[in-house]
Amino acid sequence: MASNKVFMVAEKPSIALSIASVLSHGQMSTRRGSTEVHEFEGKFLGVHVHFKVTSVIGHVFSVDFPEKYQNWTLTDPLDLFQAPVLKTEANPKAHIRRHLSQEARGYGNLVLWLDCDREGENICFEVIECIGHSNETRRKIYRARFSSVTEKDILKAMDNLVEPNKDEALSVDARQEIDLKVGVAFTRFQTHFFQGKYGNLDARVISLLWPLPNSDPWILRTAINTFKPEKFWVVRPYIIQKGYELQLEWERNKLFDFDVAVMFQKLVMEDGMLVVTEIVEKQESKSRPSGLNTVNLLKVASSALGFGPQMAMQVAERLYTQGFISYPRTESTAYPSSFDFRGTLGAQVNNPTWGDYVQRLLADGYQKPRSGTDVGDHPPVTPLRSATEDMLGNDAWRLYDYICKHFIGTVSPDCKYVRTKVDFSIGGESFHCVGQRVLVKGFTSIMPWLAINEKNLPQFTKGEKLEVSTVDLHEGLTSPPDYLSESELISLMEKNGIGTDASISVHINNICERNYVQVQAGRKLVPTALGITLIRGYQCIDPDLCLPDIRSFIEQQITLVAKGQADHFRVVQHVLQQFMQKYSYFVKQIENMDALFEAQFSPLADSGRVLSKCGKCLRYMKHISSQPSRLYCNTCEEVYYLPQKGSIKLYKEITCPLDNFELLICSMPGPDGKSFSLCPYCYNSPPFEGIDTLFGAVKSGPSGKLGKGAGMPCFLCPHPTCRHSLIAQGVCACPDCSGTLVLDPVSAPKWRLCCNMCNFLVFLPQGAHQISTTRERCPECDSTILEVDFNKKTTPLENGETLYTGCILCDELLHSLVEMKYGKSFFGSRGRGRGRRGGHRGRGRGTGKKVDPRMSFRDF
Repeated sequence: MASNKVFMVAEKPSIALSIASVLSHGQMSTRRGSTEVHEFEGKFLGVHVHFKVTSVIGHVFSVDFPEKYQNWTLTDPLDLFQAPVLKTEANPKAHIRRHLSQEARGYGNLVLWLDCDREGENICFEVIECIGHSNETRRKIYRARFSSVTEKDILKAMDNLVEPNKDEALSVDARQEIDLKVGVAFTRFQTHFFQGKYGNLDARVISLLWPLPNSDPWILRTAINTFKPEKFWVVRPYIIQKGYELQLEWERNKLFDFDVAVMFQKLVMEDGMLVVTEIVEKQESKSRPSGLNTVNLLKVASSALGFGPQMAMQVAERLYTQGFISYPRTESTAYPSSFDFRGTLGAQVNNPTWGDYVQRLLADGYQKPRSGTDVGDHPPVTPLRSATEDMLGNDAWRLYDYICKHFIGTVSPDCKYVRTKVDFSIGGESFHCVGQRVLVKGFTSIMPWLAINEKNLPQFTKGEKLEVSTVDLHEGLTSPPDYLSESELISLMEKNGIGTDASISVHINNICERNYVQVQAGRKLVPTALGITLIRGYQCIDPDLCLPDIRSFIEQQITLVAKGQADHFRVVQHVLQQFMQKYSYFVKQIENMDALFEAQFSPLADSGRVLSKCGKCLRYMKHISSQPSRLYCNTCEEVYYLPQKGSIKLYKEITCPLDNFELLICSMPGPDGKSFSLCPYCYNSPPFEGIDTLFGAVKSGPSGKLGKGAGMPCFLCPHPTCRHSLIAQGVCACPDCSGTLVLDPVSAPKWRLCCNMCNFLVFLPQGAHQISTTRERCPECDSTILEVDFNKKTTPLENGETLYTGCILCDELLHSLVEMKYGKSFFGSRGRGRGRRGGHRGRGRGTGKKVDPRMSFRDF
């Protein structure tokens, strides 16, 4: 019966394994599918049932526009605001939708073990859609709520199943649709407008530069560049008291007038005697930290560990899925009243690094953590089990080390110390010195980087007179304001309500990847010329586009949807209507931003180096190597985009028979990087129907000419007579995919075949003078016959012959000289010899014909 079967879905394979291991007590069977499937018997809601546990790999679906809106040339970006959206499989090759649908058949109960945040709730309903649960199927749907993958938390979640939250899922749908439509509309317009005019932007796409906490970091770049240091002077008297030399601090701090500073120095020197006017001794306390939430974890990872926010979250999620820490995405800094502090500490007593400290803490009594903020999502990030550096590796250990010490610090005593301030008077001027003496180290014993800097002062008595030993006049220079650090930006984003614990790291990574800022020493974010010009342009046209208010408003509206207090459809329509008006105004005023770009960047005509001839005007075009790589014809005023990885060179001044453009060679990086020829015009405007593979193109389509069907190199071209096309250079079908192995035209002397769809490589006889395809086909397998001209000194042929033709699959000699790299097994067995030496048939010593149906050409 279906009611006696329970289907469970987790967000990651590792979590599915942990859940199955706990619920089955390790007694389960496991088989492979799109993701692993674990099956076992057990009890569910008091009834004996059969369990099946599997997982997704993050979001099952992603949001995109329908096909008719994909072409940048034919679609006005303004139309995108009212365009429909559809959900497509986020990772089609993984076949997660089919996997879930097949595995759920016959199962009457669904338990969803997705991460317990809004994104996880959204994935819950993606899973439900895949499985087809509805009222008609009479299947029951349950939601497991958990914060860690420990046995205790998993069992607790099973005993407290709830319903999935539709409102939280809809809030994610709202954010996805808003970000897609607003982002793509502005990105397409800005990219098409500016990349068609300027050559040194160094960005593949020019997206909307939001969200930003404010424009101060970008204005700061100007302040730093134009900063002029200014001299200042400080009067510094020194005294020697009981063997200590002590420098005193001036109450005036510093002066910018040298003559006045000299005057005060003389007054002090002429008096020569200091009088102790006041001694204030006060016991102070430095509070232990509150619980660790995501934002504070990211800030510490950046400022102290040197991890970018995205890397920090990746490491934290890996620690979570391995069961070392609790769920790392949380906004709460307050622990729930039921939190087991003693048990969590107990798990660390045997740790070789801090185990002794934890034992003393448990023996002496741990402290109740400071009250923090409880937003009702997850407890603060805490360690769950003990680990060592050998177990985790360097990066994961450093983050785990901090999480553990932070947690232990939250239940340690406060740090207590005595602060002493002594005031002095001399020549009518006031000076002071400050000392600090620690009484109780408290939490700073486990978090020494937060320790109080001790400074012992000699004993002073009020009214005591002391002779000055020296009076220096220190000269210094003012320093410019510093760039904003990642940690400071995270704080500003949190303060202004921009982003969530799940999205802040993504936002910061985006502005780095799009070349709006560069991360420099100390994780400082230095705005680029492009970033500054965009901000100034937004300020000229519509300051709302670079101020935090509008993004903060959107986040607030999405939160209302998540709480069920606002309608999903109305929120999306309201926000899109606002941005549609802003977009229309922005387009009308774009000349104001263009004036700033014109002052900062070089026109296309002045950029790049002469490379190849245009097939239309027969004038030379310039290659602009900065992102996105492209050719520009100054005569036709046309831009032709090129593959975005690899080096571009002219290919022997050979022209394309279709359009007369000179061919180029693109060589991908790395020792095993493939090389291929391409026609700039065909690459941007494929001349044949059905060539819809994006190969090396800018997949987000930065050009009005790059829509679906862009990116056709010669090895995808089915031209019947061109000697560089797939028909001429193709050899045989790739055993790893639906592609074809083609001859790499410039791989000599390390000749090879490369798949035109995947990274499968076949190395041909090395050191040959020449290897080329012929028009003949192998009668055994229908592969193209190759002609090999061996080196005279290394030829394997008899009597010093060098010329040989044959099939690499069926000819014994060629078969023995080739080597496969990457992918599945390519050569299952040797075929019969079909080669010809010097134009004569070879001897052939095969053992019989064995035809592999995958070894022939397809789709011609």
